[in-house]
Amino acid sequence: MPKPQKAVRPPAPPNFQLPELRPFVEPGDLQPEGDYDALEFADLDLTGAEAQSATFLECALRRCVLNEANLRHARLLDGVLDTPHGVGTMLADAQLRDLEITDARLGGVQLSGATLTRVRISGGKIDYLNLRQAGLVDVAFEGCVLVEPDFGGARLERVSFEGCEVRGADLSAAELRDVDLRGTTLLDLTRGVDRLRGAVITPSQLLDLAPRLAAELGVRVEA
Repeated sequence: MPKPQKAVRPPAPPNFQLPELRPFVEPGDLQPEGDYDALEFADLDLTGAEAQSATFLECALRRCVLNEANLRHARLLDGVLDTPHGVGTMLADAQLRDLEITDARLGGVQLSGATLTRVRISGGKIDYLNLRQAGLVDVAFEGCVLVEPDFGGARLERVSFEGCEVRGADLSAAELRDVDLRGTTLLDLTRGVDRLRGAVITPSQLLDLAPRLAAELGVRVEA
C-alpha cells in the first residue's frame, strides 16, 4: 500500500506586538547603520534614502515612498510596513523577521539574498519582485498580485499563497518544501516548473501546468 501523504505544514504567523510608538521627527534623512527603535514613520518621502545596514526594531512605516531607497543589509524586525509604495527599493541581503506588509504598491523590489522569516504579505501588487537566492521560511502571501516574481535559486519552506495571482513566476533552481500553491487564483510559471517538488497544487492546476511541465521534461505529447 502507498504511504499516506503528509499534510502540508502552514507557515507560522509573525509573532510580535508593537509598543507605543514615537513619531519619527529627527532632522535629516535615514542614516546608514542607524538604529531605529519603536518609531512610526508616517507619510514620508524616503526617495533615495541611504539606510544600508540600518536596524528597524518594533517600527511601523505607514504610507511611505521608497523609490530607490537603499536598505541593503538592513534588518526589519517585529514591525509593520503599511501601504509602502515605490520603484527600485533595494533590500538585497536584508533580514525581515516577524513583519506584516500590507497593501504594497511596489515595483522592482530587490530582495536577492535576503532572509524572510515569519513574514505576512497581504493585499497590494508587487511587480518584478527579485527574490533570487533568498531564504523564505514561514512566509504567507495573501490576496496580493505578484507580477513576474523571480524565485531563482531561492529556498522556500512553509510558504503559502492564498487568494493570490502569481503571474510569470521563475522557479529556476529553487528548492521548495511545504509550499502551498493551492490557494492561488492564477498560477503561471514561465520557468522552473520542474522545481515544483515539495509544493502542493490542485488537480486543475496540474492540468494547466501540464504542457509546460512536459516541455521542460522534454516529453513529446502527440495524439
